[in-house]
Amino acid sequence: MLKTLDIKNFTLIDHLQMQFYPGFSVITGETGAGKSIVIGAIGLLLGNRADARQVKKGKDKCIIEATFDLSIYHSDVLKDFFVNNDLDYEPNECILRRELNASGKSRAFVNDTPVNLATIRELGEQLIDVHSQHQNLLLNKEDFQLNVVDIIARDKQQMADYKLAYNEWRKAEKQLDDLKLQIERNRENEDFLRFQHKELKDANLQADEQETLEQTAEIMSHAEDIKRVLHEADQRLDGEDNGIVDETRSLASQLHGIEEIYPDANELAERLDNCFIELKDIAQEISSKMDDIEFDPQRFNEITERLDTIYTLQQKFHVSDIGGLIEKLDELDSLLSNIDNGDEHLKELEQQVELLKAKCEQKAAVLTNLRQKAAIEVEDELSKLLVPLGIPKVRFKVDVKKGTLGPTGGDKVLFLFSANSSTEMQPVAQVASGGEIARVMLSLKAMISKAIGLPTIIFDEIDTGVSGRVAEQMAYIMRDMGDAHRQVICITHLPQIAAFGSTHYKVAKHETAEGTVSTMTKLDDEQRVNEIAQMLSGSDISQAAIDNAKTLLKMK
Repeated sequence: MLKTLDIKNFTLIDHLQMQFYPGFSVITGETGAGKSIVIGAIGLLLGNRADARQVKKGKDKCIIEATFDLSIYHSDVLKDFFVNNDLDYEPNECILRRELNASGKSRAFVNDTPVNLATIRELGEQLIDVHSQHQNLLLNKEDFQLNVVDIIARDKQQMADYKLAYNEWRKAEKQLDDLKLQIERNRENEDFLRFQHKELKDANLQADEQETLEQTAEIMSHAEDIKRVLHEADQRLDGEDNGIVDETRSLASQLHGIEEIYPDANELAERLDNCFIELKDIAQEISSKMDDIEFDPQRFNEITERLDTIYTLQQKFHVSDIGGLIEKLDELDSLLSNIDNGDEHLKELEQQVELLKAKCEQKAAVLTNLRQKAAIEVEDELSKLLVPLGIPKVRFKVDVKKGTLGPTGGDKVLFLFSANSSTEMQPVAQVASGGEIARVMLSLKAMISKAIGLPTIIFDEIDTGVSGRVAEQMAYIMRDMGDAHRQVICITHLPQIAAFGSTHYKVAKHETAEGTVSTMTKLDDEQRVNEIAQMLSGSDISQAAIDNAKTLLKMK
């Protein structure tokens, strides 16, 4: 429920701070006084698009802040929203704030935590429903009409089950379509694909082959230099004339010879012993490797030709290593397998699609059944509400027809309407007058708010096109909505409706030294009488108008 609204520097408003109450409240004021500005501020707070021109001229930024009481909720849905979005949850006080700079940049906050517009918009939809005149156009949209029926049907869980089945079916259908297209394309290129596959298959590629061949080719290309260096190392280490190995052994032996007279020589001798062992091992390995280094022209040509084959394939298939060629071969294997076994794969997937479609149709049938029952409830309830609203001969039908399966099921819903018994029922948006549409929408909102327990509803001139007794009946409906643990706020220009509010606010426009400003004031009992009397008689308030105003206020 909306508790407070604080607006600063928004269009014609310098600073407006208002407290709101449960039940049915009304807002009145002359045309152009700024009632729509208040609605615009609330819309901006709830995530509507911002415009830098909304910042009051000469100010740096505007701030709109509202406090809500969430304690009237009896489910964990709203609490889960806060938890899922990492927001602090305080059931007794939730603060929404929107700031808009003169540059056009805006920021949104929930309990002082910055959030994106999508988040504050999603939260706002659960807190307030703002019904403006343009929303009457929703009656021309089939998805709105279907949504009304779904709300009354309370089929949220069944809808979730259907959507899951529908998404699985559509995903399988896409896979089937993709497979058909892939097989078709592959068959068009089958000869070329088989040629590529044979070329790679015949190459008999091995994973580590290229690196080994390149290393061997490099060694063979420099065999003479390698062997020369190895030979020189071998001679110097283990040659007949003073080789390093023999010299090391000799030095070690001499140091061992003086160990008794010079003990420190023992450690040095042992270190040379270790060096002798390591040098002798190195010399033997060098000698062995010398025997391995031979330039074999035939083997070198074989390696070169093999590498040329690999390099040619890499260039042809646009890969950088032999691993890429092996991956390409696997890909061609898969493509040719789809060609060879395509019909079998298609059949399996087609069977899967049919099973998923059947499951989807079963879920859709459950929805249809619930909607058909809800349609009767909507028809009965709406007729009861519209008769006292000045349409005594009303006929209203919710036509639920079977259609193609879609994201919301397999039904098409159309509201049919006739204001009298002799006229054939037709789509409500095509035959209902502006006043009749307003009454239909009010009745629908009354039903919807009751079904979903929406805490706050704001009606922006829902009374367009009505007057007199009908206006009183509309006021009764809104008052009853407000009495059912909800908050209803109505912007109205009709005294019959204004008199039924438990709380009355007036919006007025004033000229100041700094320009035009709009204000909003909560009226006391005497001020209410004068305001309603002025709505009845105009600027010159007569005693008859005052008496009439007092009579209207006693009727509520």
